[in-house]
Amino acid sequence: MNTTPIRVLQVLGGLEAGGAESFVMNLYRAIDKKKVQFDFVKHIEHKGVFEDEITQMGGKIYRCPQYTGKNHFAYCKWWDSFFKEHPEYHMIHGHVRSTASIYLKIAKKDGLVTIAHSHSTSNGSGISAIVKDMLQLPIRHTADYLFACSDKAGRWLYGEKATKQPNYWMIPNGVDLNRFAFCEEKRQQMRQELGIAKDTFVLGHIGRLTVPKNHQFLVELFAEYHKENPNSRLLLVGDGELFGTVQQQCTQLGIRDAVIMVGSKTNTEDYYQAMDVFVFPSLWEGLPVSVVEAQANGLPCLLSDVITHDVDLTDKVKYLTLTNKKVWLCDVANLQRKHRIAATAENMAKLQPFDATVVAKQLQSFYLEQDERARK
Repeated sequence: MNTTPIRVLQVLGGLEAGGAESFVMNLYRAIDKKKVQFDFVKHIEHKGVFEDEITQMGGKIYRCPQYTGKNHFAYCKWWDSFFKEHPEYHMIHGHVRSTASIYLKIAKKDGLVTIAHSHSTSNGSGISAIVKDMLQLPIRHTADYLFACSDKAGRWLYGEKATKQPNYWMIPNGVDLNRFAFCEEKRQQMRQELGIAKDTFVLGHIGRLTVPKNHQFLVELFAEYHKENPNSRLLLVGDGELFGTVQQQCTQLGIRDAVIMVGSKTNTEDYYQAMDVFVFPSLWEGLPVSVVEAQANGLPCLLSDVITHDVDLTDKVKYLTLTNKKVWLCDVANLQRKHRIAATAENMAKLQPFDATVVAKQLQSFYLEQDERARK
């Protein structure tokens, strides 16, 4: 009997606290590492927030070149060499869509079981979006298995027809529900640390500061709300290319002192405690795991109506249109009058399909079965 764990190669952009990365890390923490170990290929050079934790859990990290189009042959050569140097891998789980049709094709040639995973519903707009759309078209024919965090994300990447195939799986983004449970003591501690008074009403958001998350709308919304309700704060957890732009916007709107930007954090569960309402006005999403976490924390969630209803799990979720800021302001004002409480037992039961241990068990069985098939 084999006592050595099988090793699954996870391919990500970087190892920051983004949606796909958080999903893989939640899975990695919950999986039985005596049976399955994760190793990682990342595309970004700088060190990510999860790297030390990965190393501590026994994972290896490799860096491949960032794909520019001009380096197409060098990119292909890197992957080709990698698989020849690492025959220990029988399975690859790709979370980077744009080049998945390249690296999964090479992996397949080397006999690996290939998995593509859709975590989004758009590439945005402009030239780079058009290029990405073209690059990812062959994925549905290249990968052995087509995974998606929601059916909306699955239809977007693979097409309607592919989601009816037996090799398509909708995999909920697993969350350690107990980790995100509400704690009054921790709430008081976090508010003290962040300099927030007990009676201050806090609007919160956790997510990378990138275009899809629509921080511009969120900051404008808060500026209007703060004008009428000065005893309020906006708490933003996350990093990203728009960090400086959002800071600048807060200064221009005269709310810089009322907006708390803490950057990227691995202990996001502590920051939910300090909030009173979770506001999530994204332009597009796959399945935002932070919305599941916020519900586990008992937070009321206001979401843009473009977000999948797969996250509408409890009575704490409300969808609003981005074309009418007044309805958002009205709902935030209504929530200000409500007392902050933990998630009810009924709501926690509704969140169970998203429990990381449930998802990890499901994927662990899949990985072990596929690894055995690949070895034959």
